[in-house]
Amino acid sequence: MPLPESMRYVDLPFFGEADVMTLATGPLPAVRSGEILVRVEAAGINRPDVAQRQGTYPAPKDASPVLGLEVAGEVVALGEGVEEFALGDKVCALANGGGYAEYCAVPAGQALPWPKGYDAVRAAALPETFFTVWANLFQMAGLTEGETVLIHGGTSGIGTTAIQLARAFGAEVFATAGSAEKCQACVDLGASRAINYKTEDFVEVIKAETKKRGVDTVLDMIGAAYFQKNLACLAKDGCLSIIAFLGGAVADKVDLTPIMVKRLTVTGSTMRPRTGDEKRGIRDELVAEVWPLIEAGKVAPVVHTVLPFDQVVEAHRLMESSQHIGKIVLKLG
Repeated sequence: MPLPESMRYVDLPFFGEADVMTLATGPLPAVRSGEILVRVEAAGINRPDVAQRQGTYPAPKDASPVLGLEVAGEVVALGEGVEEFALGDKVCALANGGGYAEYCAVPAGQALPWPKGYDAVRAAALPETFFTVWANLFQMAGLTEGETVLIHGGTSGIGTTAIQLARAFGAEVFATAGSAEKCQACVDLGASRAINYKTEDFVEVIKAETKKRGVDTVLDMIGAAYFQKNLACLAKDGCLSIIAFLGGAVADKVDLTPIMVKRLTVTGSTMRPRTGDEKRGIRDELVAEVWPLIEAGKVAPVVHTVLPFDQVVEAHRLMESSQHIGKIVLKLG
């Protein structure tokens, strides 16, 4: 079946509130060497998309300016040198941009097969959070069996993924969330204790739960507002892994003494600037270590809402409201 000459995509004519996004029509993306072209059936909504729309998270120079970092659909074209996929394969992929569109070109090394039994919506809810959690919590922070971890934002897409993966690999999980309902969701996913940060001091709870030892790892998306408290939560030789700055990027009057006294490691990363080879390495480990857990039903994406493509504005508003538990996914016709 020949490809169309044009496609629908979400246009961002300028930075601003959610309603600056509009549907537009334009040419299909060119497929470069090492890439595949995916006919998008579903696309995930993520916090970096919101930040890019607001003008605080610019796309890399060689990436599509169109929003969207994860897609699921059918391979309809192969770039030069691609041998690991064939036309008609069903894949989900971590995109470098361009996911809010009917067609998206992605590096083959960032694509994965749909887990057995999955549809486009569930597959589209996997790449961004699973790449991020695997890289930061397991590769960089080194979380292992028998350790303890505190996961902030436990009901976000990242949080729901991190809780499940940490438990699946034998760690004890504590999580923070902002309501009783969200705390219960964290427990249902595998947290041994969920902490309502609006009514409880998570530092005191962690000290009590761990008999003052602290946790081995903290996965944090808040940043400056939690920096000192995160240090207080860590055990000796612990690691703070920062993946976002929802509570600010600049921390004033921080006491660095705990880092030295407890031999702490502070690390962090963003996924988008990583090289193609680095992302391929993460992809390969996900296929080997995590996809079997997904296919066995031990780990699964939590999908909160599925909206049609033309309701992308509503999808972003829901993301910004923080009322969701899990992932928000756009479904294309």
